[in-house]
Amino acid sequence: MRQILTPIVLVLLAVFLWTTVPLTAPSEISEIGRHYVEFGVAENRGANIVTSVVVNYRGLDTLGEVSVLFLSVAGAGFVLRRRAGLVLETPEPASELVATGARLLFAPIVLFGAYIFAHGHLTPGGGFQGGAIVASAVLLLLLARRDRDMAHNALGWIESLSGFLYVLVGLVGLAAAGSFLSNQNVIPLGAWNELFSAGLIPVIYVLVGLKVGSELAALLDAMMHSGLPEGEKEGASS
Repeated sequence: MRQILTPIVLVLLAVFLWTTVPLTAPSEISEIGRHYVEFGVAENRGANIVTSVVVNYRGLDTLGEVSVLFLSVAGAGFVLRRRAGLVLETPEPASELVATGARLLFAPIVLFGAYIFAHGHLTPGGGFQGGAIVASAVLLLLLARRDRDMAHNALGWIESLSGFLYVLVGLVGLAAAGSFLSNQNVIPLGAWNELFSAGLIPVIYVLVGLKVGSELAALLDAMMHSGLPEGEKEGASS
């Protein structure tokens, strides 16, 4: 029966995708897309028009994405939280070569991540990408020394403060120009293709980068130290 049903399901799925998913791009852009292309640079002074769309014109979508990431990390952290009486396995220490390499590479990787989210209005990249790179530096440290304790309070403060300021910047745009995260009439837009340009867009991406980096770092630490509950540990050893 399975040999008969599988081809039928695959054929039905192919027909469904063929009829519902467009295989070619539309020949003309929409009116909204045309506005982004024609006026995006003049309205935001950002060299990366994609960033202007993501952070400014569709800022509410970005707020939703940040919220989804926060809820996902919070849920995973709740599942992987350290329980009272938790007995952790003694991790096998990394070699001296790996430990030394991790210490040497940590700062350059963090600096590269900060560069990515601070230049998101000029080059491809942004807060999510830069934050993920910063978290990869933390992962490297944890792989080199699995019993390392992260500064949870500092990560919590960075995550909370960056999230609060992100919403606050969005409300400032709402009060100044009538739309959440608006980039108009808040701070000077500056000159096109310069570091201090595009108004609030680099500020927003720095906040998003700090929030994403701290959240992912906390999640990596929770995954590294989840361990086994004490009851399971005792049962396994008896």
